[in-house]
Amino acid sequence: MSVASGESSLRTFRLVLEYVGRDFEGWQVQAGARGARTVQGVLAEALESVTGSPGRIRGAGRTDAGVHARGQVASVRVATGLEPAVLVRALNARLPRDLAVRGAAEVPEGWDALREARGKHYRYQIWNEAGRSPLRADCWHHVREPLSLSAMRSAARAFVGTHDFASMRAAGSSAKTTLRTVTALRIEGACGAEIVLDVEGEGFLRHMVRNLVGTLIEIGRGRWPPGRAAEILASCDRGRAGPTAPAHALVLVAVRDSWSEDRRAAGESAVLVDAGGPVG
Repeated sequence: MSVASGESSLRTFRLVLEYVGRDFEGWQVQAGARGARTVQGVLAEALESVTGSPGRIRGAGRTDAGVHARGQVASVRVATGLEPAVLVRALNARLPRDLAVRGAAEVPEGWDALREARGKHYRYQIWNEAGRSPLRADCWHHVREPLSLSAMRSAARAFVGTHDFASMRAAGSSAKTTLRTVTALRIEGACGAEIVLDVEGEGFLRHMVRNLVGTLIEIGRGRWPPGRAAEILASCDRGRAGPTAPAHALVLVAVRDSWSEDRRAAGESAVLVDAGGPVG
């Protein structure tokens, strides 16, 4: 049964989503993949339950199976009379425990999350100790061998800037161009403890962040010298790069888009308010 609140009209909302990727087959509804549980599909079911219509849902990007998100952005075009805060509460009452709407704002007709995206911030989490950590197992990649952060940081400098990242794309990628811009790549933490890699850029090829991380891990292990990173990038050969790091340790932290940039330019806070209070 849908929630009624005044006259329903076709409106567009910008949603911020948080989810645990473990039990999702990625973001995108997959044509022909019957029974595949996706973030977009589960959100559409909840939206239809609330408004009586699945609406049109578009994500700022497609996270792969197993990848988590703290700040995925989606645009939703749907007929409803609900105000954003009420829509958030109603959706969260119907969504499963591994998916939540963290906030919503009404945006102009035609606003599209994918088209309006300006950049993304991903975080990769490594647990670098010989012993297992059950509490970290679902969200951290366990690397037993000691990693040299100084070597990884030195190598990471080669990836910052605009480059041809053909050596870092997934096999079978259909991207028209492999030119991408990485605006920041930070590595924090300590050998023998938690290590976090933050990667920011205007856009990424499929598996690009995980391939970057896999390459940096090999350098951190001492398999290759830091200078190998620039050689791999120049080769445009995926076979020369490191293995793809596991999906379960990758988090989409935030999406920078026209909506948030407009508010910052106007000196306003780009904060959404959900039923529980302000969220970033």
